[in-house]
Amino acid sequence: MASLKNMSRRARIATGGAVLAAVAAGTLGTVSANASAPAAAAPAANVKSATTTTSTHLTIEAANKAAQAALHAAEKENQKVSVAVVDRNGNTILTLRGDGAGPQSYESAEKKAYTAVSWNAPTSELAKRLEQAPNLKDIPGTLFLAGGAPVTAKNAPIAGIGVAGAPSGDQDEKFAQAGVAALR
Repeated sequence: MASLKNMSRRARIATGGAVLAAVAAGTLGTVSANASAPAAAAPAANVKSATTTTSTHLTIEAANKAAQAALHAAEKENQKVSVAVVDRNGNTILTLRGDGAGPQSYESAEKKAYTAVSWNAPTSELAKRLEQAPNLKDIPGTLFLAGGAPVTAKNAPIAGIGVAGAPSGDQDEKFAQAGVAALR
């Protein structure tokens, strides 16, 4: 293609106009294509009810109520703790770090809650199981120290509450149980 300098003024204007027209056509074509009706979506598959399950979950309000109750129980005993509430799948719903709670308490509370809901048992009981099965402690995300309590509905685990930061796991677990009791 010849350089624009070597072209006559008329040729430069014609070439520039053609370029602008091509750009405009492309832009309008894109807008036009995007503005068209969407393609028909595939219909959703209806599965048999025997192939699905339904699970119960805590609301954020209930998780907050339980966490606040656990934190309040600790504050009444002048303990600086963190509290975590996880759902049935071990996903964190919320975590509260109490005033002055140690930096390790946040993660420890989450792991205790996860451990409690995973085995549907208080973590103090689970810690005793390590004597027979020491490899349990190697499962990622778990912490086999007292301070975690499961939350159940119709005897099935639906959440876990973990507390960490008090001088003993027994105190942590007592505060976690206060959170469970707030949901009854």
